[in-house]
Amino acid sequence: MADDRFHVYDTTLRDGAQQEGLNLTVVDKLAIARHLDSLGVGFIEGGWPGANPKDTEFFRRARTELDLKHAQLAAFGATRRAGVKAADDPLVAALRESGAPVVTLVAKSHDRHVELALRTTLQENLAMIRDTVSHLRAEGQRVFLDAEHFFDGYKSNPAYALEVLRTAAEAGASVVALCDTNGGMLPDELAEVVAAAVATTVRIGIHCHDDTGCAVANTLAAVKAGATHVQGCANGYGERSGNANLFTVVANLQLKRGFDLVPKEALADMTRVAHAITEVTNVTPNSHAPYVGVSAFAHKAGLHASAIKVDPNLYQHIDPSLVGNDMRMLVSDMAGRASVELKGRELGYDLSPDTSRVLVERVKELESKGYTFEAADASFELLLRDTVAVDRKRRHFEVESWRVIVERTRDGELVSEATVKLHAKGERIVSTGEGNGPVNALDRAVRLGLEKLYPELAAVELIDFKVRILEGTHGTDAVTRVLITSSDATGEWSTVGVDENIIEASWQALEQAVTYGLLRAGHIAD
Repeated sequence: MADDRFHVYDTTLRDGAQQEGLNLTVVDKLAIARHLDSLGVGFIEGGWPGANPKDTEFFRRARTELDLKHAQLAAFGATRRAGVKAADDPLVAALRESGAPVVTLVAKSHDRHVELALRTTLQENLAMIRDTVSHLRAEGQRVFLDAEHFFDGYKSNPAYALEVLRTAAEAGASVVALCDTNGGMLPDELAEVVAAAVATTVRIGIHCHDDTGCAVANTLAAVKAGATHVQGCANGYGERSGNANLFTVVANLQLKRGFDLVPKEALADMTRVAHAITEVTNVTPNSHAPYVGVSAFAHKAGLHASAIKVDPNLYQHIDPSLVGNDMRMLVSDMAGRASVELKGRELGYDLSPDTSRVLVERVKELESKGYTFEAADASFELLLRDTVAVDRKRRHFEVESWRVIVERTRDGELVSEATVKLHAKGERIVSTGEGNGPVNALDRAVRLGLEKLYPELAAVELIDFKVRILEGTHGTDAVTRVLITSSDATGEWSTVGVDENIIEASWQALEQAVTYGLLRAGHIAD
């Protein structure tokens, strides 16, 4: 396992899974655990065995299906109930029998919670902690303790909150994590409380929620104050505003503070891991997430681009490759020549000053009409190719005409039918397609017509369709912008169309999407 002097503890499968709209199957949890292990975290909290069938099943399957290289599995649960011996409590038995080498117990450290939520005495709460920790330790499991509501408890009754820590440590808990359960702390006040806890000589961990937007900052402040165990969730998942984003915490500690937490090669895989986990959870990734977001190293303003052309570090706090990410140049109406030249270089073109100037003018002209190229890289590359090409607009096919009919049947069903007339490779093609909407019908008609000449189009599909009425327009004659995202077996790309007619705007984006798909397949335009 990882160095025990400092712990990276992931709680995605338990605390993160409490995020609204996030529902993980056992298979999902096993897959996420493998991704987290590949990152090199020290501990993966798998869930609460005994509390629900899914988590019990996860630990049963983990014994034979998880071959963890870096992490140890932790089972989460509560201390025994009041008035019951730990050895006789069925939920404690589930922890004991989970097969997990580590158990993380949650215990009350706020006096009011003990009396009002647990409905027991302060002394009995301490006895529950002592009995449960010592029992599990005697059974051979390592025990961590999550001191729930610790910071609020410390404000209410500091002596009792600290006594909870001492009791757990004396019973054999190797770490006590201070939980900002309500997420209301700020870094300066949190650091003071952590320092007071560290002074008790108990090994301290930190578990922060993000209700003030300070979960990562609070975690870093706790480490500076002496905590040597950090908890968090992949991509900041968690209930309400989420938990501390473990990826941001690890990157900050390793790259900014010099901690040796995960292997360098694993850190360089962090962006892939973050996005792989979003695929499992089916939660849209935060494009602006620090370090791992697709926009984390994206540059748009011309002033920035001019500086980056001289030295990328002038507007980047790290080399993106350290976390497996890439620098991206966004082309928009803010673009200057440097932005366009860098973007062209990124796409494999060494643009001359004259070509760059013409391309900048075209971008700004089109964006003034409503186009957006920062969200449609494929459309920009096609524009760049047209600008570079001597004869302009070299395409794989030419459009003679298209039409769409939308019919509402007697039983209320809507049927869309599209007909396109194209010219490609010396042939005139007339193709018809039906779909659940006019754009879907056009998409099918185009691909059905061209697939005989370009079989690779069978692998291309439209995966996202966004429509926006542009600002300053209204009514049925408003200018509409359509963004289409397409994919094939190896990646995705986005294209844009703008027109007063939504179908025409959609057609523009669709025509470009198909053209770009053919370029990706290696077809050179005639």
